[in-house]
Amino acid sequence: MTATNFTHRRELAHRTADGIEISLFWSKPSTRVTLAVLDTRSDETLEFDVDGSAALDAFNHPYAYAATGAARNLVVTGVPAIPATVATDL
Repeated sequence: MTATNFTHRRELAHRTADGIEISLFWSKPSTRVTLAVLDTRSDETLEFDVDGSAALDAFNHPYAYAATGAARNLVVTGVPAIPATVATDL
């Protein structure tokens, strides 16, 4: 994945509900539309590119888009590792 300069991003929409913050960004230099989701309680973040024609729908339903192939460049941070459980018969 290539590092991207986010200094030229413009926030197009933002909403907050029950500790979840969702922001829709647009970058003029790259023409990228990006959706960022932050869970303020767990500090987990989710960010991905969406097609501009689906930006509003993705803003309204971010988890549905993140779970499909419609999300490009998906980045998840702050998610704790889930410890593996190994069952053994002794």
